[in-house]
Amino acid sequence: MYREKLAEYGLAISDEKNREVAHWEHYYWARSPELMQDSAKFDVDSEAFWSHYSRTRLEKMGAMPEEIEEFRLKIDAYFANEYAPKNRVPPDIHRILPELRATGFILAVLSNRRTSFMDIIEELSLDGYFDAVMAAGEVGAWKPDPKVFTPLLERFNLSPKETVYIGDNYFSDVVGARNAGITPILYDPRGIFPDADVARITSFEALGELL
Repeated sequence: MYREKLAEYGLAISDEKNREVAHWEHYYWARSPELMQDSAKFDVDSEAFWSHYSRTRLEKMGAMPEEIEEFRLKIDAYFANEYAPKNRVPPDIHRILPELRATGFILAVLSNRRTSFMDIIEELSLDGYFDAVMAAGEVGAWKPDPKVFTPLLERFNLSPKETVYIGDNYFSDVVGARNAGITPILYDPRGIFPDADVARITSFEALGELL
């Protein structure tokens, strides 16, 4: 939607550039030095932080310096006033999760969110599938910090070698799992990390070949 709206406003973004920017976004939000620097400069919940982030993203997308503020004001206004965000999961997930549970897997969700997101799990009708749902903010550590995985490992008395972590961000999920000694699988349906040095799937249908 972001890309489509920018095209309406006059900024066309190629598929290659779109993947490059998505790659940068994944890097940025994985506790990157740039995020830490921006967080120290701005309150992350402030308009100033998000305006700065929007300008940076537009620059990465190829907007000319003299165009950035005009595009930012338009796109920010659209998402603030017209866009209605909706939580979604891949269509195959409601078939795969029951199969994994029936096989005997312990299933948990670990997100880099700051607060509990159980309401979203329930909204998506996923609450019957998981043995635990945890936000990094509840732990006080954030992926890729390996400490974020410790509470779940201890809760189920599992060693890292017995555990697999599936995530869609190479920089937080794959690096974080490896930091903790856990086997990672990268979910990459958009092809953002085509050359990643890790087991990679583009749909959850492929999980059966890896587990």
